[in-house]
Amino acid sequence: MMNYLQRIGKSLMLPVAVLPAAAILMGIGYWIDPTGWGAGSPVAAFLIKAGSSIIDNMAILFAVGVALGMSKEKDGSAALSGLVAYLVVTTLLSTNTVAMLQGIDVAKVNPAFAKIGNQFIGILSGIIASIMYNRFSHVKLPDALAFFSGKRLVPIMTAVSMLIVSVVLFFVWPVIFTGLVSFGEAISKLGAVGAGLYGFFNRLLIPIGLHHALNSVFWFDVAGINDIGNFWAGKGTKGITGMYQAGFFPVMMFGLPAAALAMYHTAKTTRKKQIASLMMAAGFASFLTGVTEPIEFAFMFLAPALYLVHAILTGLSLMIAALFHWTAGFGFSAGFIDFFLSWRLPLANKPLMLIIQGLVFAVIYYFLFRFLIKKFNIKTPGREDETDDVVLGTQEAETTENRFTQMAATIYEGLGGDENVTSVDNCVTRLRVEVKDMNKVDQAKISSTGVPGIKIVGPTSIQVVIGTNVQFVADEVEKIRRQK
Repeated sequence: MMNYLQRIGKSLMLPVAVLPAAAILMGIGYWIDPTGWGAGSPVAAFLIKAGSSIIDNMAILFAVGVALGMSKEKDGSAALSGLVAYLVVTTLLSTNTVAMLQGIDVAKVNPAFAKIGNQFIGILSGIIASIMYNRFSHVKLPDALAFFSGKRLVPIMTAVSMLIVSVVLFFVWPVIFTGLVSFGEAISKLGAVGAGLYGFFNRLLIPIGLHHALNSVFWFDVAGINDIGNFWAGKGTKGITGMYQAGFFPVMMFGLPAAALAMYHTAKTTRKKQIASLMMAAGFASFLTGVTEPIEFAFMFLAPALYLVHAILTGLSLMIAALFHWTAGFGFSAGFIDFFLSWRLPLANKPLMLIIQGLVFAVIYYFLFRFLIKKFNIKTPGREDETDDVVLGTQEAETTENRFTQMAATIYEGLGGDENVTSVDNCVTRLRVEVKDMNKVDQAKISSTGVPGIKIVGPTSIQVVIGTNVQFVADEVEKIRRQK
């Protein structure tokens, strides 16, 4: 079950990765016309509307992305089926259709049906479509119906399945919707404390990949909060809308890079050079783009107590930003690029104070991490016992052309090669691998390539944290698998 949920989380990264495009377009548009929301400039209006076309249709992107990511062969017909599924359920359960089915006036229809086109329904549609693809994409029908065999059968079966799902949702969706709204409202009523609790649990769920589920409640329109969409669309209350985003900037831009510096300074002298290259790259990625997994996975499992401290500090950061009503927003993650694009948006409130807060958090992260690491002799990267030391792969002699090829070959060999590996996939920063026998996996060999971390998530499931270059390594692994 956990592995399945993680696959959903990984699949969600495909549509979520589209958000930077919306952020750039809307950010530039608001930069041109920060008060008129495009009313004072045709160019600004053009850019803002182009960006909102992505934000406003995230549910559709979720349906397509999840269907594609969860299908065994990542085939286009699965993505098409995800779209079919979404269109069927949202049409059958639209306010007008429900009014007709119930024989009542449109104004009397349960408000839940006005929100049927949300990310939760998008994800559900994608899951149903992927199930139909995996079940029917290779089915052969009798000759008279041969045209509809295989992949052509998938959208048909998806549509039929969504008829049944729509009937079920007709009765249960109002209950589900009310529960989601109640949960969101319960947190939102806690104000700054609620934002802090959200930040804390957001980080705690990173290791199992379920933070995406939590994010969907607060960032998107699942429970009516839609913090990201409303912030970028200029809909909401200045100083309030964006409170579930703002506190991440001090942590991702300043806190985690400072933690990386602390881990470098506390590393053994013989390991400092290797740790410096790892932490510098990871810290820069965190600051610039808000991609934090290379740093977090570097100490998440080596020092879980330290990771708990990181989660607490993240919650504290969100609570402070919310308490003082400092807001900024992001399209993808809380890095400098998104901060730069969002700080002149209409709902951005004293965003430069987040920089001040970030500098303070950098000091807190650095000295607290350094103190705890030394005080309790925490085995962060570069501090492992000699018997446990893993030699990070030095790549100074490697050329740009063969660096990823050699890394992929070593990782694949460490995973057990063709005899042990059954499937390889990747998300934004991690290789996700299924193996036959976990005992045949050589973690030391994999770690010798310099990867930030390795995580066993099930009896036959293992993740190798690569970083933002994971796609290049995954491509090379796929080449190796095809050649053998």
